[in-house]
Amino acid sequence: MKKPELLIPASSLEVLKVAVIFGADAVYIGGEAFGLRAKAKNFSLDDMKEGIRFAHAHQAKVYVTANILAHNRDLLGIREYFTELKEVEPDALIISDPGVFTLAKEICPEIEIHISTQANNTNYETYRFWHRLGAKRVVSARELSLTELRELRSQIPDELEIETFIHGAMCISYSGRCLLSNYFTGRDANQGACTHPCRWKYAVVEETRPGEYLPVYENERGTYIFNSRDLCMIEHIPELAGAGIDSFKIEGRMKTALYVATVARTYRRAIDDYFVSEETYRANMPWYLEQIVNCTYRQFTTGFFFGRPDESSQIYDNNTYVKEYTYLGIVGGINEKGFCRIEQRNKFSVGETIEAMKPDGRNIPVIVRGIQDEDGNEMESAPHPKQILYIDLGQPLAEFDILRRQEKEEQADEQ
Repeated sequence: MKKPELLIPASSLEVLKVAVIFGADAVYIGGEAFGLRAKAKNFSLDDMKEGIRFAHAHQAKVYVTANILAHNRDLLGIREYFTELKEVEPDALIISDPGVFTLAKEICPEIEIHISTQANNTNYETYRFWHRLGAKRVVSARELSLTELRELRSQIPDELEIETFIHGAMCISYSGRCLLSNYFTGRDANQGACTHPCRWKYAVVEETRPGEYLPVYENERGTYIFNSRDLCMIEHIPELAGAGIDSFKIEGRMKTALYVATVARTYRRAIDDYFVSEETYRANMPWYLEQIVNCTYRQFTTGFFFGRPDESSQIYDNNTYVKEYTYLGIVGGINEKGFCRIEQRNKFSVGETIEAMKPDGRNIPVIVRGIQDEDGNEMESAPHPKQILYIDLGQPLAEFDILRRQEKEEQADEQ
């Protein structure tokens, strides 16, 4: 059995580096156009080049999304974009639109093409179709069960790879193709500008009584009727590997470095443990479960893998995340005094106990003994986001260690 690739999202160059250091075999990113996360920070061409160099130096790959459903007005820009990407040399392009696929094959045929989940890839004939056209990999629709995936694997060429989402947010619409955002706000989810209206609270209005809002109840639990739990398959690595999936994909190109590091580290260890032995994997399950809840999430579900989800897969009473840790920053280096350089993300103060999260699985409690700004001025706290700081933690840490603080309150909006 081939060990599956662990594919991690990255919203920025900094997060890409964290993903690689914390265990990703491959990272998927978006450029400044034509991907489905227009609100993400995304990558300039120079950032892409640096990210690809960094990933390749650590034996990891980089895939670039170009998976919008294109309109006529997009095609000239896509042609120019692919001409630029030809020079950047990513390992693959992720595409959903046949017209965009055609342009990629024409302009940069040497770059692999992976077919996005947006293309509704639900059966083996669809996989064969894309393989005949030259696709290297197809991302399965999230609506497929493990039984369907096993059958699909048996009916397609061995060299055609299957990529499947195994963790992260679930979309209410079929394979993520949604019209709600465009209808309500004019921002097209299929063009990368989704406003996530599936997370909103809804009521019913009868057309002859405008302004009279009738609450929507489902088993009297609330009105967030489209709000799915997050997917989590950390307890089912054997079943996923046994289905013949080549790449385990994590959702989250809008997520923080803390989220990416937590998920990458946990799944990296779970996959590696399973390929040592199933007994090792089972023995370490408590650690995986303890770690995976340390990032923001909306409760968990196994999605469609074991059949159609029922009402227990939805969250009806709120749209907030569970958040047990706050992201403080990434260690960017150590100065001559032994202080850690960070770009601060959330407030912390001298005297606080925080944690240093390391790629090898350790979480080390450290006390903030001192904080200095770039000019060496002493500070009692760090209240300004994105400020460059040097902090004395009493012990040396390594570049890319993540600093975080455990929160007392479990429920909070995502940071």
